Amino acid sequence: MDLRKLKTLIDLVAESSISELEITEAEGRVRIVKAPPPSAQPAPVAQVVQIPASQPAAAAQAPAAAAPAQQAAAPAPSRGKTVKSPMVGTLYRAPNPEADPFVTVGSTVKVGDTLCIIEAMKLMNEIESEFAGTVVEILVENGQPIEYGQPLFVIE
Repeated sequence: MDLRKLKTLIDLVAESSISELEITEAEGRVRIVKAPPPSAQPAPVAQVVQIPASQPAAAAQAPAAAAPAQQAAAPAPSRGKTVKSPMVGTLYRAPNPEADPFVTVGSTVKVGDTLCIIEAMKLMNEIESEFAGTVVEILVENGQPIEYGQPLFVIE
């Protein structure tokens, strides 16, 4: 989708009373979500996320507003492949509070296995493994707020 078309769509969403718009075309999918203005600071009118057509719908959720800068990022792991957060939100390691976690240290995972859930803007997004292997380190706690790009798991 070209930039002029995206700009036109953003302007339409900003000027209308709708809060979100999603369009699917041959080359991909675009979702525009109007951010509610915070009471103290001005915010961007809309957020745009362009997703290739091959990604699952759960990954199409737009990221929420950035978390405060004083939140410390997890240290970079020294071995294995790192699974990083694709969005800002709250991480949950199990499908519900009474259930066992999706994975623990020592769990064997395949590409596409669910590792955790990230709640962003009241939507639950399953985060799937990009790598096959064994979970050697879990870098976040259940219920912890996380940022975009924050390391979550190390898989060897």
